Amino acid sequence: MIAEMSSKMVGRARGFYALASQEEIGLLMSMNFAFTEGKYSGSAITVLGRNTVFSKVREMPVIGGSGLFRFARGYVQARIHTFYQKTGDAIVEYACYVLHY
Repeated sequence: MIAEMSSKMVGRARGFYALASQEEIGLLMSMNFAFTEGKYSGSAITVLGRNTVFSKVREMPVIGGSGLFRFARGYVQARIHTFYQKTGDAIVEYACYVLHY
């Protein structure tokens, strides 16, 4: 899958992170994937876990959600798609695997 600037936006990722390691760059991340379009509009998936930033694939748990994702459980796998060294910005792909009612 290729990230395209022309892709339709279907939601936003919102949250915060804190440093969570003494020896490597690891973050404690709390994040909501909030959907604004389509079938899941108004619903969100909540992720909370440790993100070891420079690992090729990082796995974090889905701890819940809201709307259609109420009682959600699962995990996300994060991969860096593009990293802009000059600014420190990155495009990160999150593959979500979720069970919900």
